[in-house]
Amino acid sequence: MADAAAQTIDAVPQAGQHISHEGKEYTTIKEGLAHILVPHGVPTSTDPKLSKEETQKQQVFYNPIQQFNRDLSVLAIKTFGEDSIRRKLNKHEQFRKKNERKRQRAQASRAAGDVAEPNTAGPSKKQKTAPDGSEEEVESGEKTSWKPPFSILDALSATGLRALRYAKEIPFATAVTANDMSPKAVESIKLNVKHNKLEDTVTANTGNAIAYMYSFCDKKGYDVIDLDPYGTAAPFIDAAIQAVNDDGLLCVTCTDSAIFASHGYLEKTYSQYGGLPFKGEPCHEGGLRLILHAIASSAGRYGMAIEPLLSLSIDYYIRVFVRVRKAPNDVKLLAGKTMLVYHCESGCGAWSTQFLARNKVTKNKNGDPMYKHGFAQGPSADQHCEHCGHKTHLSGPMYGGPLHNVGFIERVLAQLNEADRQTYPTMDRIQGMLHTALEEITFGAKLEKSNGAQKTEVLDPLIPKADPAEIDHHPFFFIPSAVAKVVHCSAPPLAALRGALRHAGFRVTMSHCKPGSIKTDASWKDIWHVMLEWVRQRAPLKNPIKKGSPGHAIMEKASGTCYTRSTAQEPAPAQAVSADPAPTAQEDAEMADGGSETNGTKQLPAYLETKFEVNFDEKLGRDHDRGKYVRYQLAPRENWGPMARAK
Repeated sequence: MADAAAQTIDAVPQAGQHISHEGKEYTTIKEGLAHILVPHGVPTSTDPKLSKEETQKQQVFYNPIQQFNRDLSVLAIKTFGEDSIRRKLNKHEQFRKKNERKRQRAQASRAAGDVAEPNTAGPSKKQKTAPDGSEEEVESGEKTSWKPPFSILDALSATGLRALRYAKEIPFATAVTANDMSPKAVESIKLNVKHNKLEDTVTANTGNAIAYMYSFCDKKGYDVIDLDPYGTAAPFIDAAIQAVNDDGLLCVTCTDSAIFASHGYLEKTYSQYGGLPFKGEPCHEGGLRLILHAIASSAGRYGMAIEPLLSLSIDYYIRVFVRVRKAPNDVKLLAGKTMLVYHCESGCGAWSTQFLARNKVTKNKNGDPMYKHGFAQGPSADQHCEHCGHKTHLSGPMYGGPLHNVGFIERVLAQLNEADRQTYPTMDRIQGMLHTALEEITFGAKLEKSNGAQKTEVLDPLIPKADPAEIDHHPFFFIPSAVAKVVHCSAPPLAALRGALRHAGFRVTMSHCKPGSIKTDASWKDIWHVMLEWVRQRAPLKNPIKKGSPGHAIMEKASGTCYTRSTAQEPAPAQAVSADPAPTAQEDAEMADGGSETNGTKQLPAYLETKFEVNFDEKLGRDHDRGKYVRYQLAPRENWGPMARAK
């Protein structure tokens, strides 16, 4: 009965099919619009209880955990592709008009008898190659439809699922190459290509990904290169830079979070990414910046500049989408966008940044803006933390520019509005993560709303180019519970802390990297001032802080200065907290006599001369217009995580 129900490889692909081909039995799995064939008995998820022999049944695996990655990649490449196609069409039209003007001038010259008759021995019809490699007839004047080429390389393809989805779901993709060095994997790719009827679009290639990409260093390469290895993508980055076209897109995944987001193997981090990891809560954002630094430094050697369009820390891996263009002048700005980080990971957790160089805007003799590049003065931080006195350590160098392009994210979100939920079942999470990433740049909700309905507008497909010299003045984030732990108090509610910072005039949002995070343009002086006010107003200490601890040092710095405000604005009384365990008798007498109050004002502690009123306004700290999105994903099932390396 099973053999009777089995269908051939030429059958129309459907989910759950039983396919029999060359004596082997397969089951069809559908993802997006593509279908792949998985042999019977091969698991699609990992179980740590399985023996080594049972796990080795996974030859070339299908990993459902990565569907979010693949859904996002299709939408991102489609968004980038629309920009690329429009630019190619504009360039082609300019080339056509230029040739038309040449023809008209030549015809006018011949009519006036200014030029000799053309040589009849040569061809009567001239052809000229357009900048994009297409050929257009010059003399005939005939207009033919021209389809811009758009090529994609899936360098580490395994089953070819990504390549199949790109070919199926990106309508303007003209050529997709699925490469893998495993002959068994390539056979699986060819089988899946045949089953999906994509022989005209998808090409399977057997070869080492690095060698294959280096073969394009002296010829036209790919518009998009997708690197999705098991582990680090560092060995493939330089070759990918050589194989990507000018104004192309690199999509890079790194799953070695134990390297780029951990301090346990810092020597390995430096050898792979050219920088030291960030130790602390923002370690995953530090990993993002290390990977971008590795890509930028590799591209800079060939006069190519990068522009991160979208950089995300997702689950156990990192995914970045980077536009690469030939721009030697922009490459000169790289040193001024590369930073070191001084962080106090063993003390209070504060950090400061220092860029390696300075990019100063000036004007040339024609009055046009230009950049001058100079050394940065250093070090910008002391060997000991200015807040708690503990030792500071060095991280980086790492990328110090913006992680995202606002225009790109807006266009991907516009793609989501037209996407089919059955094709992209992870679209809720994609939407939530993209909105969170967008707010990281804009420090607030970017979308305009009217009467509770989101305004929709048709966006130009062209993705605006970001300022190549722009730097991120406020990288990283902090966790309220972590700073509360330093001063030994209960953690303030997220809305209360956000409201206090906003009341003081600072911009506040959250980071996509971690739930409960706060990303702000407030300095660490301002943050500690707010936290000391939290202790004074809402969470008085029950026991004195141990001398020599980071919290004690921070409390001490609040005792030497003060600011005043009207007692009419004083909040409900709370126990005052200073560096000393209890107020002295003289201070008690002064408080009883009103000696610390003058003309209706009261002296209050301040931190390092930071003088602003702190109001923990939870209503101000809540964002009612941010929409209800799935911003952070929880583990969806048991034994969820990266699968074992394919054998």
